[in-house]
Amino acid sequence: MTNILKIRNVEKYYGSRSSLTKAINNISLDVSEGEFVAIMGSSGSGKTTLLNLISTIDKVTAGHIYVNGEDITTLKGNNLNKFRREELGFIFQDFNLLDTLTAYENIALALSIQNKKYPEIHTKVKEVAKTLNINNILNKYPYELSGGQKQRVAAARAIITKPHLILADEPTGALDSKSSKLLLESLDNLNENFKATILMVTHDALAASYASRVIFIKDGKIFNELIKGSDTRKEFFDKIIDVVSLLGGEINDAL
Repeated sequence: MTNILKIRNVEKYYGSRSSLTKAINNISLDVSEGEFVAIMGSSGSGKTTLLNLISTIDKVTAGHIYVNGEDITTLKGNNLNKFRREELGFIFQDFNLLDTLTAYENIALALSIQNKKYPEIHTKVKEVAKTLNINNILNKYPYELSGGQKQRVAAARAIITKPHLILADEPTGALDSKSSKLLLESLDNLNENFKATILMVTHDALAASYASRVIFIKDGKIFNELIKGSDTRKEFFDKIIDVVSLLGGEINDAL
Protein backbone atom coordinates (compact mmCIF):
# COMPACT_ATOMS: atom_id res chain seq x y z
CA MET A 1 0.00 0.00 0.00
CA THR A 2 1.27 3.49 -0.88
CA ASN A 3 2.56 5.69 1.94
CA ILE A 4 0.87 9.07 1.65
CA LEU A 5 2.76 10.46 4.65
CA LYS A 6 6.34 9.59 5.64
CA ILE A 7 7.95 11.24 8.65
CA ARG A 8 11.64 10.57 9.13
CA ASN A 9 13.66 11.49 12.25
CA VAL A 10 11.80 14.75 12.76
CA GLU A 11 12.83 17.04 15.59
CA LYS A 12 11.48 20.42 16.63
CA TYR A 13 13.15 22.71 19.16
CA TYR A 14 11.91 25.97 20.62
CA GLY A 15 13.83 28.57 22.56
CA SER A 16 17.53 29.42 22.82
CA ARG A 17 20.58 27.33 23.69
CA SER A 18 20.31 28.37 27.33
CA SER A 19 16.64 27.39 27.50
CA LEU A 20 15.88 24.78 24.86
CA THR A 21 12.59 22.87 24.65
CA LYS A 22 12.47 19.76 22.49
CA ALA A 23 8.83 19.60 21.37
CA ILE A 24 9.36 16.73 18.91
CA ASN A 25 12.11 14.23 19.62
CA ASN A 26 13.20 12.11 16.65
CA ILE A 27 9.76 10.91 15.47
CA SER A 28 9.40 8.63 12.46
CA LEU A 29 6.10 7.21 11.22
CA ASP A 30 4.16 6.30 8.08
CA VAL A 31 0.52 6.77 7.14
CA SER A 32 -0.72 4.64 4.24
CA GLU A 33 -3.20 5.67 1.58
CA GLY A 34 -6.76 5.27 2.87
CA GLU A 35 -5.78 5.07 6.55
CA PHE A 36 -7.63 6.90 9.33
CA VAL A 37 -5.02 7.61 12.01
CA ALA A 38 -5.54 9.40 15.32
CA ILE A 39 -2.76 11.03 17.36
CA MET A 40 -3.32 11.32 21.10
CA GLY A 41 -1.31 12.75 23.96
CA SER A 42 -1.70 15.00 26.97
CA SER A 43 -1.37 18.77 26.76
CA GLY A 44 2.22 19.64 25.88
CA SER A 45 3.01 16.17 24.53
CA GLY A 46 3.86 17.48 21.06
CA LYS A 47 0.85 16.20 19.12
CA THR A 48 -0.27 19.64 17.91
CA THR A 49 3.31 20.62 17.09
CA LEU A 50 3.60 17.50 14.94
CA LEU A 51 0.39 18.41 13.09
CA ASN A 52 1.69 21.94 12.54
CA LEU A 53 4.88 20.54 11.02
CA ILE A 54 2.96 18.24 8.67
CA SER A 55 0.67 21.10 7.64
CA THR A 56 3.72 23.36 7.02
CA ILE A 57 2.39 25.91 9.52
CA ASP A 58 5.70 25.37 11.32
CA LYS A 59 9.14 24.21 10.14
CA VAL A 60 11.13 21.22 11.34
CA THR A 61 14.44 21.73 13.16
CA ALA A 62 15.74 18.45 11.76
CA GLY A 63 14.44 15.53 9.72
CA HIS A 64 12.14 15.25 6.72
CA ILE A 65 8.41 14.96 6.02
CA TYR A 66 7.17 13.53 2.74
CA VAL A 67 3.59 13.84 1.45
CA ASN A 68 2.79 11.77 -1.64
CA GLY A 69 6.52 11.33 -2.20
CA GLU A 70 7.42 15.03 -2.04
CA ASP A 71 9.74 16.39 0.66
CA ILE A 72 7.62 19.22 2.01
CA THR A 73 10.36 20.46 4.35
CA THR A 74 12.13 21.92 1.31
CA LEU A 75 9.14 23.74 -0.21
CA LYS A 76 9.08 27.54 -0.41
CA GLY A 77 7.04 30.34 -1.98
CA ASN A 78 4.62 29.39 -4.74
CA ASN A 79 5.49 25.71 -4.48
CA LEU A 80 4.56 25.73 -0.80
CA ASN A 81 1.30 27.55 -1.51
CA LYS A 82 0.47 25.08 -4.29
CA PHE A 83 1.14 22.15 -1.95
CA ARG A 84 -1.16 23.54 0.76
CA ARG A 85 -3.87 24.31 -1.79
CA GLU A 86 -3.83 21.02 -3.68
CA GLU A 87 -2.40 18.31 -1.44
CA LEU A 88 -3.88 19.08 2.00
CA GLY A 89 -7.36 19.42 3.43
CA PHE A 90 -7.87 21.04 6.84
CA ILE A 91 -10.60 20.58 9.44
CA PHE A 92 -10.17 22.99 12.36
CA GLN A 93 -11.75 23.00 15.81
CA ASP A 94 -13.15 26.51 15.25
CA PHE A 95 -14.46 25.72 11.73
CA ASN A 96 -12.78 28.71 9.99
CA LEU A 97 -15.78 29.32 7.72
CA LEU A 98 -16.20 32.70 6.02
CA ASP A 99 -19.24 34.40 7.55
CA THR A 100 -20.13 36.35 4.40
CA LEU A 101 -20.42 33.19 2.27
CA THR A 102 -23.13 30.53 2.29
CA ALA A 103 -22.29 26.94 3.12
CA TYR A 104 -22.32 26.19 -0.62
CA GLU A 105 -19.91 29.07 -1.34
CA ASN A 106 -17.60 28.08 1.52
CA ILE A 107 -17.33 24.55 0.14
CA ALA A 108 -16.94 25.73 -3.48
CA LEU A 109 -14.27 28.32 -2.69
CA ALA A 110 -11.32 25.91 -2.91
CA LEU A 111 -12.40 24.79 -6.38
CA SER A 112 -12.95 28.40 -7.47
CA ILE A 113 -9.38 29.21 -6.45
CA GLN A 114 -8.26 26.35 -8.70
CA ASN A 115 -10.21 28.00 -11.57
CA LYS A 116 -12.60 25.08 -11.98
CA LYS A 117 -15.70 25.70 -14.13
CA TYR A 118 -19.12 26.14 -12.55
CA PRO A 119 -20.65 22.83 -13.79
CA GLU A 120 -17.78 20.86 -12.25
CA ILE A 121 -17.93 22.88 -9.02
CA HIS A 122 -21.69 22.43 -8.72
CA THR A 123 -21.51 18.67 -9.31
CA LYS A 124 -18.73 18.18 -6.76
CA VAL A 125 -20.38 20.34 -4.09
CA LYS A 126 -23.64 18.43 -4.44
CA GLU A 127 -21.79 15.11 -4.28
CA VAL A 128 -19.88 15.89 -1.10
CA ALA A 129 -22.91 17.55 0.49
CA LYS A 130 -24.91 14.38 -0.04
CA THR A 131 -22.15 12.31 1.54
CA LEU A 132 -22.09 14.52 4.65
CA ASN A 133 -25.89 14.95 4.76
CA ILE A 134 -25.83 18.75 4.43
CA ASN A 135 -27.78 19.22 1.20
CA ASN A 136 -30.56 21.04 3.03
CA ILE A 137 -28.30 23.74 4.51
CA LEU A 138 -26.19 24.73 1.50
CA ASN A 139 -27.95 28.08 1.09
CA LYS A 140 -27.57 29.06 4.74
CA TYR A 141 -24.87 31.28 6.22
CA PRO A 142 -22.61 30.10 9.07
CA TYR A 143 -24.52 32.13 11.69
CA GLU A 144 -27.65 30.13 10.78
CA LEU A 145 -25.96 26.77 11.39
CA SER A 146 -25.36 24.67 14.48
CA GLY A 147 -21.83 23.75 15.52
CA GLY A 148 -22.21 20.27 14.09
CA GLN A 149 -23.50 21.60 10.77
CA LYS A 150 -20.62 24.09 10.56
CA GLN A 151 -18.11 21.32 11.18
CA ARG A 152 -19.61 19.12 8.46
CA VAL A 153 -19.46 22.08 6.05
CA ALA A 154 -15.81 22.48 7.05
CA ALA A 155 -15.25 18.77 6.40
CA ALA A 156 -16.88 19.11 2.98
CA ARG A 157 -14.60 22.05 2.18
CA ALA A 158 -11.58 19.97 3.27
CA ILE A 159 -12.30 17.08 0.91
CA ILE A 160 -13.82 18.87 -2.10
CA THR A 161 -10.45 19.07 -3.90
CA LYS A 162 -9.72 15.40 -3.12
CA PRO A 163 -6.44 16.15 -1.32
CA HIS A 164 -3.97 13.37 -0.64
CA LEU A 165 -4.13 14.03 3.12
CA ILE A 166 -6.83 15.46 5.39
CA LEU A 167 -5.59 16.95 8.67
CA ALA A 168 -8.12 17.32 11.49
CA ASP A 169 -7.15 19.33 14.57
CA GLU A 170 -9.44 18.46 17.52
CA PRO A 171 -12.45 18.44 15.15
CA THR A 172 -14.93 17.53 17.92
CA GLY A 173 -13.49 19.94 20.51
CA ALA A 174 -16.21 22.58 20.09
CA LEU A 175 -19.12 20.17 19.56
CA ASP A 176 -21.73 18.58 21.81
CA SER A 177 -21.91 14.78 22.01
CA LYS A 178 -24.59 14.41 19.32
CA SER A 179 -22.79 16.69 16.85
CA SER A 180 -19.49 14.96 17.61
CA LYS A 181 -21.00 11.58 16.79
CA LEU A 182 -22.43 12.86 13.49
CA LEU A 183 -19.09 14.36 12.48
CA LEU A 184 -17.13 11.23 13.41
CA GLU A 185 -19.55 9.07 11.45
CA SER A 186 -19.07 11.44 8.50
CA LEU A 187 -15.29 11.15 8.72
CA ASP A 188 -15.64 7.38 8.97
CA ASN A 189 -17.83 7.46 5.87
CA LEU A 190 -15.28 9.58 3.98
CA ASN A 191 -12.56 7.14 4.93
CA GLU A 192 -14.55 4.03 4.05
CA ASN A 193 -16.31 5.15 0.88
CA PHE A 194 -13.99 7.82 -0.52
CA LYS A 195 -10.75 6.19 0.70
CA ALA A 196 -9.79 9.54 2.24
CA THR A 197 -6.53 9.48 4.18
CA ILE A 198 -7.16 11.21 7.50
CA LEU A 199 -4.77 12.22 10.28
CA MET A 200 -6.63 13.49 13.34
CA VAL A 201 -5.19 15.01 16.49
CA THR A 202 -7.55 14.53 19.42
CA HIS A 203 -7.66 14.30 23.21
CA ASP A 204 -10.98 12.43 22.97
CA ALA A 205 -10.80 8.63 23.28
CA LEU A 206 -14.24 8.24 21.70
CA ALA A 207 -13.13 10.21 18.65
CA ALA A 208 -9.91 8.18 18.45
CA SER A 209 -11.92 4.94 18.53
CA TYR A 210 -13.26 5.77 15.04
CA ALA A 211 -9.72 5.58 13.65
CA SER A 212 -8.07 2.41 12.36
CA ARG A 213 -4.86 3.21 14.25
CA VAL A 214 -4.00 5.40 17.24
CA ILE A 215 -0.52 6.78 17.89
CA PHE A 216 0.21 8.04 21.41
CA ILE A 217 2.82 10.75 21.94
CA LYS A 218 4.52 11.57 25.24
CA ASP A 219 7.29 14.14 25.76
CA GLY A 220 7.71 14.56 22.01
CA LYS A 221 8.22 10.83 21.36
CA ILE A 222 5.96 8.01 20.19
CA PHE A 223 4.94 6.22 23.39
CA ASN A 224 2.64 3.52 22.04
CA GLU A 225 0.50 2.52 19.08
CA LEU A 226 -2.79 0.64 18.82
CA ILE A 227 -4.27 -0.95 15.70
CA LYS A 228 -8.01 -1.51 15.66
CA GLY A 229 -7.97 -4.62 13.48
CA SER A 230 -11.09 -6.71 14.11
CA ASP A 231 -11.96 -5.00 17.41
CA THR A 232 -15.38 -3.44 17.84
CA ARG A 233 -15.37 0.29 18.48
CA LYS A 234 -16.17 -0.40 22.16
CA GLU A 235 -13.25 -2.84 22.47
CA PHE A 236 -10.92 -0.38 20.77
CA PHE A 237 -12.15 2.45 23.00
CA ASP A 238 -11.39 0.39 26.12
CA LYS A 239 -7.84 -0.29 24.89
CA ILE A 240 -7.35 3.42 24.20
CA ILE A 241 -8.46 4.27 27.73
CA ASP A 242 -5.95 1.76 29.11
CA VAL A 243 -3.08 3.50 27.27
CA VAL A 244 -4.32 6.95 28.32
CA SER A 245 -4.09 5.71 31.91
CA LEU A 246 -0.49 4.60 31.34
CA LEU A 247 0.30 8.02 29.91
CA GLY A 248 -0.65 9.49 33.25
CA GLY A 249 -3.60 11.49 31.97
CA GLU A 250 -6.88 11.75 33.77
CA ILE A 251 -9.55 9.47 32.30
CA ASN A 252 -11.97 12.39 32.27
CA ASP A 253 -9.62 14.25 29.93
CA ALA A 254 -10.02 11.50 27.36
CA LEU A 255 -13.79 11.28 27.37
